[in-house]
Amino acid sequence: MASSWTGNRVRLRAVEPEDWTAFARFADDDEPRGGRLDLPRSAESYRARAKEQAVAECDDDRFRLAVEAKVTGELVGTVGSHRTGRRSGWFEFDITIGAGHRRKGYAAEAVVLLLRFMFAERRYHKCLAAVLAHNEASLALFRGLGFTEEGRLREHVFFAGRHHDLVMMGMLVNEFDRRHAMSEP
Repeated sequence: MASSWTGNRVRLRAVEPEDWTAFARFADDDEPRGGRLDLPRSAESYRARAKEQAVAECDDDRFRLAVEAKVTGELVGTVGSHRTGRRSGWFEFDITIGAGHRRKGYAAEAVVLLLRFMFAERRYHKCLAAVLAHNEASLALFRGLGFTEEGRLREHVFFAGRHHDLVMMGMLVNEFDRRHAMSEP
């Protein structure tokens, strides 16, 4: 590995203003955010959001990074830490991979790079991920990475005319270290 932010398939990098076109493309995917219907957004709103993220400070370890395919340099998704409990030592993250780039190992590698940073450099003890119960691909991804199902919030999220369960997945730092190693190989 050339850096802590580069794996075999992906490189994590800062969001750049010109990434807005990829963000708009991801929003137009056939099954965005597990089937949740969002209002249409203007190109200008994507431009503004990308610019905002490009200059955002890392606020209490909450940040978003672009996931770039190493071979092509194409933006394939984003990963970020969006909630933290610094005092208790936990953080929550999310990952989005564009529909045309799924099932290629990008998500798994991006998550491992992010977790290695948060556990080894930021000294967090636990990672959490919230997954819609019908999202079998994401559940399989997290289980394969070593996450454990910690609970289910029944009928917790409403979209597409009905309520859906939300599965809480978790991983402790020692579980990560046994499976993925805290330092780069």
